[in-house]
Amino acid sequence: MEYDVTASRGHRLVRAAAVPRPTGGTAYHSRFRLPGTAIMEDNAATRRIPSGARAEQRIRDILRVSREVFAELGYDKTTTTEIAQRLGVSEATVFTYFQSKRKLCVRVIEDWYDEIIDAVERGMPRDQSTRAQLAFYVKTHLRLFLIQGTGLCALVLSEGRAKGPDLGQEFVPLQRRYTAPLMELLARGREHGEIRADLPLSLLRSAILGPMEHILWDAIAREREVDIDKTAAGMVALLWPALQPANIELEALRAFHGEVGAALRKLDGT
Repeated sequence: MEYDVTASRGHRLVRAAAVPRPTGGTAYHSRFRLPGTAIMEDNAATRRIPSGARAEQRIRDILRVSREVFAELGYDKTTTTEIAQRLGVSEATVFTYFQSKRKLCVRVIEDWYDEIIDAVERGMPRDQSTRAQLAFYVKTHLRLFLIQGTGLCALVLSEGRAKGPDLGQEFVPLQRRYTAPLMELLARGREHGEIRADLPLSLLRSAILGPMEHILWDAIAREREVDIDKTAAGMVALLWPALQPANIELEALRAFHGEVGAALRKLDGT
Protein backbone atom coordinates (compact mmCIF):
# COMPACT_ATOMS: atom_id res chain seq x y z
CA MET A 1 0.00 0.00 0.00
CA GLU A 2 1.24 3.50 -0.84
CA TYR A 3 -0.06 6.90 0.06
CA ASP A 4 -1.15 9.11 -2.78
CA VAL A 5 -0.55 12.82 -3.26
CA THR A 6 -1.46 15.21 -0.46
CA ALA A 7 -4.62 17.27 -0.44
CA SER A 8 -5.01 20.66 1.17
CA ARG A 9 -7.65 21.63 3.70
CA GLY A 10 -7.19 25.27 4.48
CA HIS A 11 -3.52 25.64 5.34
CA ARG A 12 -3.08 22.16 6.81
CA LEU A 13 -1.81 19.37 4.56
CA VAL A 14 -3.39 16.00 5.16
CA ARG A 15 -2.84 12.67 3.48
CA ALA A 16 -5.50 11.23 1.23
CA ALA A 17 -6.62 7.72 1.99
CA ALA A 18 -4.11 5.01 1.22
CA VAL A 19 -4.78 3.40 -2.14
CA PRO A 20 -2.92 0.57 -3.84
CA ARG A 21 -0.66 1.51 -6.74
CA PRO A 22 -2.13 0.15 -9.98
CA THR A 23 -0.10 -2.53 -11.69
CA GLY A 24 1.62 -2.06 -15.02
CA GLY A 25 3.17 1.30 -14.20
CA THR A 26 -0.03 3.27 -14.75
CA ALA A 27 0.05 6.77 -13.29
CA TYR A 28 -2.15 7.14 -10.26
CA HIS A 29 -3.89 9.98 -8.49
CA SER A 30 -5.91 10.45 -5.34
CA ARG A 31 -9.62 9.85 -5.63
CA PHE A 32 -10.92 13.11 -4.27
CA ARG A 33 -12.42 16.26 -5.62
CA LEU A 34 -11.90 19.83 -4.54
CA PRO A 35 -14.22 22.69 -5.51
CA GLY A 36 -13.38 24.01 -8.97
CA THR A 37 -10.95 21.20 -9.84
CA ALA A 38 -11.14 18.15 -12.02
CA ILE A 39 -11.76 14.65 -10.73
CA MET A 40 -8.42 12.85 -10.50
CA GLU A 41 -8.60 9.26 -11.65
CA ASP A 42 -6.12 6.42 -11.81
CA ASN A 43 -5.97 6.49 -15.58
CA ALA A 44 -4.30 9.74 -16.72
CA ALA A 45 -5.92 9.45 -20.13
CA THR A 46 -9.38 9.96 -18.61
CA ARG A 47 -8.37 12.71 -16.19
CA ARG A 48 -10.18 15.95 -17.03
CA ILE A 49 -8.05 19.09 -16.86
CA PRO A 50 -9.80 22.45 -16.46
CA SER A 51 -9.93 24.52 -19.64
CA GLY A 52 -10.56 28.14 -20.47
CA ALA A 53 -8.67 31.40 -20.07
CA ARG A 54 -8.42 31.09 -16.29
CA ALA A 55 -7.00 27.58 -16.50
CA GLU A 56 -4.50 28.64 -19.16
CA GLN A 57 -3.32 31.47 -16.93
CA ARG A 58 -3.00 29.05 -14.01
CA ILE A 59 -0.83 26.76 -16.13
CA ARG A 60 1.39 29.68 -17.15
CA ASP A 61 1.76 30.72 -13.51
CA ILE A 62 2.65 27.19 -12.41
CA LEU A 63 5.23 26.87 -15.18
CA ARG A 64 6.74 30.28 -14.40
CA VAL A 65 7.20 29.51 -10.71
CA SER A 66 8.31 25.94 -11.44
CA ARG A 67 11.05 27.22 -13.72
CA GLU A 68 12.32 29.45 -10.93
CA VAL A 69 12.28 26.65 -8.36
CA PHE A 70 13.86 23.98 -10.58
CA ALA A 71 16.57 26.44 -11.64
CA GLU A 72 17.27 27.38 -8.03
CA LEU A 73 17.05 23.99 -6.29
CA GLY A 74 17.57 21.38 -8.98
CA TYR A 75 15.31 18.43 -9.65
CA ASP A 76 15.89 16.33 -6.52
CA LYS A 77 15.45 19.17 -4.02
CA THR A 78 12.43 20.68 -5.74
CA THR A 79 9.04 19.69 -4.34
CA THR A 80 5.55 20.41 -5.58
CA THR A 81 4.85 21.70 -2.08
CA GLU A 82 7.50 24.40 -2.54
CA ILE A 83 6.09 25.34 -5.94
CA ALA A 84 2.56 25.55 -4.55
CA GLN A 85 3.64 27.66 -1.58
CA ARG A 86 5.49 30.17 -3.76
CA LEU A 87 2.50 30.39 -6.05
CA GLY A 88 0.08 30.72 -3.15
CA VAL A 89 -2.09 27.73 -4.05
CA SER A 90 -2.63 24.24 -2.68
CA GLU A 91 -0.45 21.37 -3.81
CA ALA A 92 -3.59 19.70 -5.14
CA THR A 93 -3.96 22.59 -7.60
CA VAL A 94 -0.54 21.80 -9.07
CA PHE A 95 -1.52 18.14 -9.47
CA THR A 96 -4.74 19.19 -11.15
CA TYR A 97 -2.72 20.38 -14.15
CA PHE A 98 0.39 18.19 -13.96
CA GLN A 99 0.43 14.53 -12.98
CA SER A 100 3.80 14.55 -11.26
CA LYS A 101 6.93 16.54 -10.54
CA ARG A 102 8.65 14.69 -13.36
CA LYS A 103 6.08 15.72 -15.96
CA LEU A 104 6.11 19.27 -14.67
CA CYS A 105 9.90 19.44 -14.95
CA VAL A 106 9.83 17.97 -18.45
CA ARG A 107 7.30 20.60 -19.50
CA VAL A 108 9.49 23.37 -18.04
CA ILE A 109 12.52 22.14 -19.98
CA GLU A 110 10.44 21.57 -23.10
CA ASP A 111 9.23 25.18 -23.02
CA TRP A 112 12.77 26.44 -22.48
CA TYR A 113 14.03 24.37 -25.40
CA ASP A 114 11.24 25.80 -27.55
CA GLU A 115 12.43 29.31 -26.69
CA ILE A 116 16.00 28.41 -27.70
CA ILE A 117 14.87 26.74 -30.92
CA ASP A 118 12.74 29.77 -31.78
CA ALA A 119 15.67 32.14 -31.17
CA VAL A 120 17.94 30.02 -33.39
CA GLU A 121 15.44 29.65 -36.22
CA ARG A 122 14.43 33.32 -36.21
CA GLY A 123 18.00 34.62 -36.22
CA MET A 124 19.79 32.02 -38.35
CA PRO A 125 21.56 33.86 -41.25
CA ARG A 126 20.63 31.29 -43.90
CA ASP A 127 21.81 33.56 -46.71
CA GLN A 128 25.36 33.44 -45.33
CA SER A 129 27.98 30.69 -45.35
CA THR A 130 27.67 27.55 -43.26
CA ARG A 131 30.57 28.78 -41.15
CA ALA A 132 28.70 32.00 -40.37
CA GLN A 133 25.58 30.01 -39.49
CA LEU A 134 27.61 27.77 -37.18
CA ALA A 135 29.10 30.84 -35.48
CA PHE A 136 25.60 32.19 -34.88
CA TYR A 137 24.41 28.84 -33.51
CA VAL A 138 27.29 28.49 -31.05
CA LYS A 139 27.13 32.09 -29.85
CA THR A 140 23.34 32.00 -29.43
CA HIS A 141 23.47 28.83 -27.35
CA LEU A 142 26.23 30.06 -25.09
CA ARG A 143 24.35 33.33 -24.56
CA LEU A 144 20.99 31.71 -23.79
CA PHE A 145 22.50 29.09 -21.49
CA LEU A 146 24.98 31.25 -19.59
CA ILE A 147 23.20 34.60 -19.43
CA GLN A 148 19.50 33.74 -19.41
CA GLY A 149 19.37 30.24 -17.99
CA THR A 150 22.31 29.18 -15.84
CA GLY A 151 20.11 27.33 -13.34
CA LEU A 152 18.18 25.45 -16.01
CA CYS A 153 21.44 24.78 -17.81
CA ALA A 154 22.81 23.03 -14.71
CA LEU A 155 19.55 21.10 -14.38
CA VAL A 156 19.67 19.88 -17.98
CA LEU A 157 23.35 18.97 -17.87
CA SER A 158 22.99 16.99 -14.63
CA GLU A 159 19.65 15.30 -15.23
CA GLY A 160 20.42 14.62 -18.87
CA ARG A 161 23.14 12.25 -17.69
CA ALA A 162 20.82 10.42 -15.30
CA LYS A 163 20.11 6.80 -16.12
CA GLY A 164 17.32 6.25 -13.63
CA PRO A 165 13.63 5.94 -14.45
CA ASP A 166 12.67 9.31 -13.00
CA LEU A 167 13.79 12.01 -15.43
CA GLY A 168 16.76 10.94 -17.55
CA GLN A 169 14.67 8.80 -19.90
CA GLU A 170 12.46 11.78 -20.73
CA PHE A 171 15.42 13.64 -22.23
CA VAL A 172 15.85 11.43 -25.31
CA PRO A 173 12.99 12.89 -27.40
CA LEU A 174 13.63 16.35 -25.97
CA GLN A 175 17.29 16.28 -26.97
CA ARG A 176 16.44 15.02 -30.44
CA ARG A 177 14.07 17.91 -30.96
CA TYR A 178 16.46 20.41 -29.40
CA THR A 179 19.36 19.44 -31.68
CA ALA A 180 17.26 19.37 -34.87
CA PRO A 181 18.25 22.92 -35.95
CA LEU A 182 21.93 21.97 -35.73
CA MET A 183 21.35 18.82 -37.76
CA GLU A 184 19.53 20.88 -40.39
CA LEU A 185 22.41 23.38 -40.47
CA LEU A 186 24.93 20.59 -41.05
CA ALA A 187 22.73 18.98 -43.71
CA ARG A 188 22.44 22.27 -45.61
CA GLY A 189 26.19 22.74 -45.41
CA ARG A 190 26.77 19.26 -46.79
CA GLU A 191 24.44 19.96 -49.71
CA HIS A 192 26.52 23.05 -50.51
CA GLY A 193 29.77 21.11 -50.28
CA GLU A 194 30.93 22.93 -47.14
CA ILE A 195 30.55 20.02 -44.70
CA ARG A 196 32.39 16.73 -45.05
CA ALA A 197 30.37 13.76 -46.25
CA ASP A 198 32.57 10.92 -45.02
CA LEU A 199 31.24 11.01 -41.43
CA PRO A 200 27.67 10.76 -40.06
CA LEU A 201 25.97 14.05 -39.27
CA SER A 202 25.22 12.71 -35.79
CA LEU A 203 28.97 12.42 -35.12
CA LEU A 204 29.59 15.96 -36.36
CA ARG A 205 26.75 17.15 -34.13
CA SER A 206 28.41 15.53 -31.11
CA ALA A 207 31.73 17.12 -32.06
CA ILE A 208 30.05 20.53 -31.76
CA LEU A 209 27.88 19.97 -28.70
CA GLY A 210 30.54 18.11 -26.69
CA PRO A 211 32.93 21.07 -26.32
CA MET A 212 30.00 23.39 -25.65
CA GLU A 213 28.86 21.15 -22.80
CA HIS A 214 32.31 21.20 -21.21
CA ILE A 215 32.45 24.99 -21.45
CA LEU A 216 29.04 25.25 -19.78
CA TRP A 217 29.96 22.76 -17.04
CA ASP A 218 33.18 24.63 -16.29
CA ALA A 219 31.44 28.00 -16.17
CA ILE A 220 28.72 26.73 -13.83
CA ALA A 221 31.03 24.74 -11.55
CA ARG A 222 33.45 27.63 -11.11
CA GLU A 223 30.72 30.26 -11.10
CA ARG A 224 32.77 32.39 -13.47
CA GLU A 225 31.77 34.69 -16.28
CA VAL A 226 32.55 33.67 -19.83
CA ASP A 227 33.46 36.02 -22.66
CA ILE A 228 30.80 34.66 -25.00
CA ASP A 229 31.99 36.42 -28.16
CA LYS A 230 35.59 35.32 -27.69
CA THR A 231 34.65 31.78 -26.65
CA ALA A 232 32.25 31.29 -29.56
CA ALA A 233 34.80 32.59 -32.07
CA GLY A 234 37.46 30.28 -30.63
CA MET A 235 35.16 27.27 -30.78
CA VAL A 236 34.29 27.88 -34.43
CA ALA A 237 37.95 28.41 -35.34
CA LEU A 238 38.74 25.07 -33.69
CA LEU A 239 35.81 23.11 -35.09
CA TRP A 240 35.47 24.43 -38.61
CA PRO A 241 38.57 22.76 -40.12
CA ALA A 242 37.37 19.41 -38.75
CA LEU A 243 33.91 19.87 -40.28
CA GLN A 244 35.08 20.79 -43.76
CA PRO A 245 35.78 18.26 -46.53
CA ALA A 246 39.42 17.22 -46.38
CA ASN A 247 40.27 18.60 -49.84
CA ILE A 248 38.10 21.71 -49.84
CA GLU A 249 41.03 24.11 -49.51
CA LEU A 250 42.92 22.37 -52.30
CA GLU A 251 39.85 22.48 -54.53
CA ALA A 252 39.33 26.16 -53.75
CA LEU A 253 42.98 26.85 -54.60
CA ARG A 254 42.65 24.96 -57.87
CA ALA A 255 39.48 26.84 -58.73
CA PHE A 256 41.18 30.14 -57.96
CA HIS A 257 44.19 29.13 -60.07
CA GLY A 258 41.86 28.26 -62.93
CA GLU A 259 40.04 31.58 -62.68
CA VAL A 260 43.33 33.50 -62.68
CA GLY A 261 44.57 31.49 -65.66
CA ALA A 262 41.37 32.14 -67.58
CA ALA A 263 41.60 35.86 -66.84
CA LEU A 264 45.23 35.98 -68.03
CA ARG A 265 44.41 34.14 -71.22
CA LYS A 266 41.56 36.54 -71.84
CA LEU A 267 43.93 39.48 -71.40
CA ASP A 268 46.50 37.91 -73.73
CA GLY A 269 43.83 37.50 -76.37
CA THR A 270 42.78 41.15 -76.31
